[in-house]
Amino acid sequence: MENKRILLDDQAIRRALTRIAHEILERNKGIENTMLVGIKTRGIYLAERLAERIEQIEGSAISVGEVDITMYRDDLTHKNEDQDPLIKGTSISKDVTDQKVILIDDVLYT
Repeated sequence: MENKRILLDDQAIRRALTRIAHEILERNKGIENTMLVGIKTRGIYLAERLAERIEQIEGSAISVGEVDITMYRDDLTHKNEDQDPLIKGTSISKDVTDQKVILIDDVLYT
């Protein structure tokens, strides 16, 4: 039998995203020259949700991109040993030169 625990419910996730959005704004003094880059796969979903929160708070949009780190994972040898890794590509539509790039991932604990 598998025990399941809810770490964060919907409301707690919204509060955490709001806190993170405020922290990003405070540490970077706004969003000028700042962009979010979500690590595929689930990090991009968090980056998009953070971007929505930041836009609600700040009144202007922050750039969002996504990056695939498949070839740089430290657990590649443990996963699908008989199969090559599936690379999903990177999509960053804005030049990152002179930008503060904030990487977003979904890892809570490893």
